[in-house]
Amino acid sequence: MTLDRVNQARDACGCDDQTGARKLIPVEAAIKRGLSVARAVEETETVRLNEAIGRVLAQDLAAPFALPPFDNSAMDGYALRSADFTGPGPRVFEVTGRVAAGDDAARAGTVRAGQAFRIFTGAGIPPGADAVIMQEHVRRIGDRIEIEGPIPSGNCIRVRGEDAVQGAVLLTGGKLIGPREIGAIASVGLAEVHVRRKLRIALFCTGSELRQPGETLAPGQIYNSNRFILLAALRAPWIELKDYGAIEDDPSRLKHAVTDAAKDADLIVTTGGVSVGEEDHMVNQLREAGGEIEVMKIAMKPGKPLSVGTLGSAVFVGLPGNPVAAFTTWKIIGSQIAAKLSGQEEIDPRQSMVEAAASSSRRPGRQEYRPARIIGISPDGRPQVEMLDHSYSAKISLICKSDGLAVIPANKDRIEAGEALEFVYL
Repeated sequence: MTLDRVNQARDACGCDDQTGARKLIPVEAAIKRGLSVARAVEETETVRLNEAIGRVLAQDLAAPFALPPFDNSAMDGYALRSADFTGPGPRVFEVTGRVAAGDDAARAGTVRAGQAFRIFTGAGIPPGADAVIMQEHVRRIGDRIEIEGPIPSGNCIRVRGEDAVQGAVLLTGGKLIGPREIGAIASVGLAEVHVRRKLRIALFCTGSELRQPGETLAPGQIYNSNRFILLAALRAPWIELKDYGAIEDDPSRLKHAVTDAAKDADLIVTTGGVSVGEEDHMVNQLREAGGEIEVMKIAMKPGKPLSVGTLGSAVFVGLPGNPVAAFTTWKIIGSQIAAKLSGQEEIDPRQSMVEAAASSSRRPGRQEYRPARIIGISPDGRPQVEMLDHSYSAKISLICKSDGLAVIPANKDRIEAGEALEFVYL
């Protein structure tokens, strides 16, 4: 059967049917409901600075002293008095001192009228001086320098506290600590930092057809790509992951697994078993175990079967079984829930506005996140994107070819060339 005939058959079978779409939960409402059950972990711990990368800052970090802590030179050059320039024409100064980075500028002596001190980047400004001139702008003759024209007070000087005054908040609680934040923490002399404890996530994939990469496939079996997609997505310093592997479509085993996971996990993530088929047991077994479902069936493509709920103190996110649907729903909804649970202040996926490179039609009813790739820049400076195959929930190869997901509103049946769209980067 040709690919065109496959797509025709899919359309005929109603795989993308929008019947009953009005009963589906809009994506934004689903996100809001999902986030409403996510309570950030409160426990904290102290870690060494070199172990803090990728962790979540537990509280605001205030500057214990001014940054920089003293006036210092922004350039290699000469420190002098701006008041010595009283009129036009060059001025000659006698070089009577020297200050390097790390020296105590107060002990270097005082810069007096007609004098200049050799100074280097980062060195403190010696008493009496109020300006620095770059070495490239002077003429050095022995122990004297000649300078053309006046130099304003404060020239080439980094003033004490210009980066942050004492007590100013350098970093807010909830910040995900990256290299920039590590630098800010180190700049105030802290060797340790207070962070939220790691988020405990339990992961398992459901499906009797699943086999692990490296195993031999029997007829009707497939490799468990979802597990490895999520293992990679959940590999972060702020996460403590427990991998349950793959579990067969057996109700009692699923109930036991989800019950066991809820004992320690803050978040349970599963794939498959959340649709309405006879072998889709996950949601029912969550309920059998005493859990509650807050979100089920979303007006989202791909990803309609996504479920969000709770079991005890754990939040449950049941992702669809199709790989692209699982990846997309995790990116758009699941990752936000995890970020909020971890205490992060910024939880939205990175996105921007793009333009459609060509027109396309579709069935309205669900908000669509279509794989797309950037192919150029529009005249107004926005990236232009080419949207890929519209039937893709199981086609992991399309995600590999895309740069992100073009967001098509639920009520749109056609996208025109040049139309602006939200774009979620992958």
